[in-house]
Amino acid sequence: MLAVHLISFFFSKLQEDPTKMVDRFLHAMRLHDDQLIDISARFQAEMKKGLSAESSAAAAVKMLPTHVRSTPDGSEKGQFLALDLGGSKFKVLQVKVREGMGVRKGGVEMEEKIYPMSKELFNGRAPELFDHVSESLKDFLHVKNISLDKKHPLAFTFSFPCEQTRLDKGLLLSWSKNCRARGLQGKDVVQALREAIDRTGGMDIEVLAMVNDTVATMMTCGFDDQYCDVGLIIGTGTNACYMEELRHVDLVEGDEGRMCVNTEWGGFGDDGALSDYITEFDQDVDATSINPGKQIFEKMVSGMYLGELVRLVVLKMAKLGQLFDGLVPDALRTKGKITTAHVAAMDEYKNGLKNTRDILVELGLNPSQDDCVAVQHVSTIVSFRSSNLVAAGLAAILTRIKQNRHLRALRITVGVDGTVYKTHPQYAKRLHKVVRRLLPECQVRFVLSDSGSSKGAALVTAVAQRLASRKRQVDETLAPFKLSQEQLQLVKATMRAGLEAGLKNKGPSAVKMLPSYVYHTPDGTERGKYLALDLGGTNFRAMLVKFKKGLQNNTRLYHKIYTVPLEIMQGTGEELFDHLAQYVSDFLDYMGMKKAHLPAGFTFSFPCEQTAIDTGILVSWTKGFKATDCEGHDVVNLLREAIKRRNEYDLDIVAVVNDTVGTMMSCAYEDPQCEVGLIAGTGSNACYMEELKNIEKIRQKKQKTEGDEETPEAVEDKDDGSKGDKKAETSETSKMCINTEWGGLGDDGSLDDIITPFDAEVDHNSVNPGKQRFEKLTSGMYLGEIVREVLLDLTRGGLLFRGRVTETLKTPGIFQTKYLSQIESDRLALLQVRSILQHLGLDSTCDDSIIVKEVCGAVSRRAAELCGAGMAAVVDKIRENRGLDHLNITVGVDGALYKLHPHFSGVLQETTRVLAPQCNVTFLPSEEGSGKGAALITAVARQKRDR
Repeated sequence: MLAVHLISFFFSKLQEDPTKMVDRFLHAMRLHDDQLIDISARFQAEMKKGLSAESSAAAAVKMLPTHVRSTPDGSEKGQFLALDLGGSKFKVLQVKVREGMGVRKGGVEMEEKIYPMSKELFNGRAPELFDHVSESLKDFLHVKNISLDKKHPLAFTFSFPCEQTRLDKGLLLSWSKNCRARGLQGKDVVQALREAIDRTGGMDIEVLAMVNDTVATMMTCGFDDQYCDVGLIIGTGTNACYMEELRHVDLVEGDEGRMCVNTEWGGFGDDGALSDYITEFDQDVDATSINPGKQIFEKMVSGMYLGELVRLVVLKMAKLGQLFDGLVPDALRTKGKITTAHVAAMDEYKNGLKNTRDILVELGLNPSQDDCVAVQHVSTIVSFRSSNLVAAGLAAILTRIKQNRHLRALRITVGVDGTVYKTHPQYAKRLHKVVRRLLPECQVRFVLSDSGSSKGAALVTAVAQRLASRKRQVDETLAPFKLSQEQLQLVKATMRAGLEAGLKNKGPSAVKMLPSYVYHTPDGTERGKYLALDLGGTNFRAMLVKFKKGLQNNTRLYHKIYTVPLEIMQGTGEELFDHLAQYVSDFLDYMGMKKAHLPAGFTFSFPCEQTAIDTGILVSWTKGFKATDCEGHDVVNLLREAIKRRNEYDLDIVAVVNDTVGTMMSCAYEDPQCEVGLIAGTGSNACYMEELKNIEKIRQKKQKTEGDEETPEAVEDKDDGSKGDKKAETSETSKMCINTEWGGLGDDGSLDDIITPFDAEVDHNSVNPGKQRFEKLTSGMYLGEIVREVLLDLTRGGLLFRGRVTETLKTPGIFQTKYLSQIESDRLALLQVRSILQHLGLDSTCDDSIIVKEVCGAVSRRAAELCGAGMAAVVDKIRENRGLDHLNITVGVDGALYKLHPHFSGVLQETTRVLAPQCNVTFLPSEEGSGKGAALITAVARQKRDR
C-alpha cells in the first residue's frame, strides 16, 4: 500500500507545472502591489530620517548632499577632463561642451580610454590605487596630444558613498562592490587624488568637482531633457539620486533652490526595515559577502548579487530533489558560477529557454525540459523582484518630489544607467510598468544614459562653472544696492542737513519741512463724531470715527474705500475733487447721515504748504497724480467748492492733515511717547514734533503779527476771530509737528552717489522726473519697477530666463511691489515664486527664481536701510533738540511696505538702532491708519476753536 502512495506522489510531481512549483517555493519573492506600496512608504520614512540633522547619523539611507544645485540648461560650454572610477572599469575622458547645443546636435564630444584596474589595486593601499589613476591620466594626455602646460579643469566620478561638504570635497564613508583599498575611509577622496597628481608631476590639473555615478547619470540625461531631476543606477551596484528642495536638506546651510541628494539607497534595510521581506537566500548572500549586514537593499537588487541569488535557489531546489533528479554538481555548489549575465540570458523572451539549457549544460547538468522551465522561472522571479523593489524605491522618490512641489500630477524624467538595465531585455519594461502602475498620476519618462556617467561629471563641472560665473555677474549688478555703513552714515548726515535747511526757510530746499499747525498729541479727552477723508494714493477712504467720552483707546470706526481711476488721477483738478465729493456723498448715504453737519478732517498725503490747520496749498503732486489746476491752490477750498457744486450735504472741514501726521496722532492716542510718524507704503515720508523756536517759517509769521509775545497759535486764533489766552498759549505751545516731506531728499543731487542706472531709468520714466528721488528709492510705488529694470538688464545679459526678453518684461508697472513681499516670504517655496513669474508670462527655472528673489531682496533691503538712515537723522535731531544723552521715543508707522513685507520692518529697525545708538526707538504700527489721526486732529482743533 505504501509503495502505491509513493508511486502516486512521484507521478503527481512529474505532472506538476514547474512554474507553479517555483512560485510556491519562492512565494516570499513574489511581491504584490500592496507590499510594494508598503515598501515605498518605508523608504519615504527612511529618506526623511536621512535628511534630518537629528537622525541622519544613524540613518541607513544616508541621503548625502552632493552640492550639485542645478541640472544643465544648455548654455554650458568648455573643455574638461573626466575620471570615472566606479567598479570593474576605470576610464579617462576628454569632454568638450559647446554652448547652446544639445547632445543630438553634437553639443558634447568625447574621447575616452579604458585603463585596466586589477583586484589587487582595489584591495591594496589607497595611495597605490590613486597613483595608478594619476599615471593613467598623464598617459591619456600624452596619447591624445593634450597640452601638459595648460591648466585643465577635471571632474571625478567616484561611485562610492561619500559625505560631501563641498562640490570638490568628499569623505569616503565606506567601500562597496567588493572594493576596500586601505587607508582612505574617512578621508577626502579629492585630496587623495590631488596628492597623487602632485606625485606623478608634469600636469596642471584643477579638480573642480567630485560626483557619484548616479548624479552624473542624471546630469547626462538632463543635458537634453529639462525634466530630468532623478538619476538611477541598476548595474553592478544600485543607487538613486534626485533634486531635493534645499530647505529640507538639514546638513547644508541655506533654504533657496534645490540640491541633488545621493540617496545611497543600497543601505535600505541595514537597520532591519526590510526584515520581513528578506528570504533565506538573501541571508545566505549577505553572510558570504565582504560586508555582512550592510547594503541589504543592494544585495536584493543589483547585478553583483542577482546571479548568486539564482544559484542559491537552484542549489536548494536540487538538494530537495525538486530539480535535476536530486543531482547536485560541484559547479552548482561554487559561488559565482551563475552570473547576472546568465540571469539576463535565461530571462530572454524568445531564446530564454534555450539559453537556460546551455547554461545548465555548462554547469555539468543534463537538465530535463521541466528543469529548464523551472530554472528559467527562478531567474524571472529573482529579476522581477529586483525591478519591483527598484520601482517601490523610485515611487517613493517621485512621490516626495510631487509633494515637495505641491503638484497633483508630476511630469518628470528619470535618467538611467547600469548593465542590468541596459542588457536585461525584460527588466526595463517591468520596471517602467510597475512604476506607472504605482503612480498613475505621474507622467514618468525613462531615458537611458547614452554615454555613461563620465559626461555627466564633466557637465557637473560645466554647470558649476556657469553658476559661479552667473553669480559673479549677478553680484556685480546688485553691488550698487548693497550700502556700506559709511554710505548709510552719509545718507543720515545728508538727511540731517536737509532737515535743517528746510527749517531755516532760506531759499528752495529739497526737504520741504512743512508746518502742520498741529501743536499737541492727543491726551485722551477727545470725544464726539468726526468724519475723516483720506486721499493718499490710488484709494480714497471715507471714515466715521466716534470717540467715547472720557474713555481713552475706546473708539468705533466705520469706513468705505473707493478706487480713484488713473484717468481721474491725471485729469483735471475739478474732475478729481468732484469725484471725491461724490465718494463722500455715497458714504454719507451708506451711513444714513446725509443731513448731519459733521466736523471733518481731510487727510491729504501730498506736499502742502499750510498757513493754518484748515489751509493747505498743494506744492506738488507725487505718487503718480498730476491733476491739473491744483498745484498752488488750497486743497480744502477745492474740496469745499466741489461739495458746493453737488449741493447735497454740508461739511465743516476743520483740518487738513498729511497722512504721516495722521499716523503719528493715531499712535499717540495709544502711546504718549509717540512723537514721530512714518509712512512706508505707496509713498515714503516722516513727521515729528519740532521745537517751535527752530521753525523759521513760524518765527517769520510771528514777527508779522501784532506783538512779539503772541504765539503762532494765538495768531491763528486771532485770524479765526477768537480770543485766546496769550499766556496759556505760550506755555502750552512749545512744539509743532513738522511734515518733513523727506521724499524730496536728493532732488538737489545730494544722493547721486548711491543712485543706480536702474533708479535713473525709473526716474526718467516717471510722471515727475528729477523729483522725489528719495521716495523713488524707498516707496512701494517704485520698488517693483526698479526690480523690473534689474530683471530686464539681467535677461538682456543672458543671466535670466535663458536670455529671452518678453514683451511682458518690457512693460512698465507689470512687476508690482506686492510681488516683492510675496517672493521674499520665508514661507513661500521657490515653486510658488516660479508660479508668480509664470503668471507674469515669465517662464523661469528654479535658478531663475533664486536670482529673482535675490534681486527683490537687494532692492527692498536698500529701501529699508535708507528709511532707517532717515529715521536715525530724525530721532537724533529730537534728542539733540532736548539736550538729552539718551532718548526714549515711539514712532507710529503705517503703510503696506512696513506691514506686509516680511523683512522691511526688521531691517528698518536694525538700521535705526545702529545709526542712532543713543536713541531707544519703539516702532508702533498704526491699527486704523491716518484716518483716525485726522479725526483726532479735528477733535483737538474743534475743541480749541469752540472754546
